[in-house]
Amino acid sequence: MQQSSAFVLGLFLLLSAGALGMGLGSSVVKYKQLERTVSVKGLAETEVEADVVIWPIQFTRAGDDLAKLYQELERDTKLVKSFLESEGFSTEELTVSAPVVFDRLSNQYGQNEGGYRYILNQTLSLYSTQVAKARGAMVRIGELGKQGVTFKSDMYENRVEYLFTQLNAVKPAMLKEATLSARASAQTFADDSQSKLGKIKAASQGQFSISDRDKNTPHIKTVRVVSTVVYYLND
Repeated sequence: MQQSSAFVLGLFLLLSAGALGMGLGSSVVKYKQLERTVSVKGLAETEVEADVVIWPIQFTRAGDDLAKLYQELERDTKLVKSFLESEGFSTEELTVSAPVVFDRLSNQYGQNEGGYRYILNQTLSLYSTQVAKARGAMVRIGELGKQGVTFKSDMYENRVEYLFTQLNAVKPAMLKEATLSARASAQTFADDSQSKLGKIKAASQGQFSISDRDKNTPHIKTVRVVSTVVYYLND
């Protein structure tokens, strides 16, 4: 009798647990079916001025007397430095690299097909937060050509770089703008579906990107961010 009672009790508990599990499972399915959401993206863009400029200034000398070329290049370096200091830049903002010497007789063919034997290139780099001053100096530095300085124009090696380093200062306002943009899109979707826009279920911040506004104004940057927000929709 005791064994029979225990068996009946165990069977009853097993059936009860199964029924409860089925009931809970059905409730979860119904809840999932009732949960409606909309995922939208919000865009924020702003234009900013670069706050750092990196300006590599390269000048060159050519000839057959190497010692004389070094002297001439040293003179050119002093002229360029003096010019930049007169434009309001400090010596701490200037970096002079070692001269690069090219010997045309030591090339892979071992021949000099006419022209000077040696070519010396010197690079002086300006790293400064005085962007506007640097842009003005770029216009006037050509005047040194009247004093014998020969600048080397290489758009790849001597490309001026402009940087924007104050991203943290514009992040809060841009994230707010992106969220408002996303909410406006979600509200439109809710109105079209005759629903009410609910609370935020989830949100993710996209990466900030900084790019030149265009190729003619690289000192003006476009900062961009896209945020993804998921909202509940209520009937």
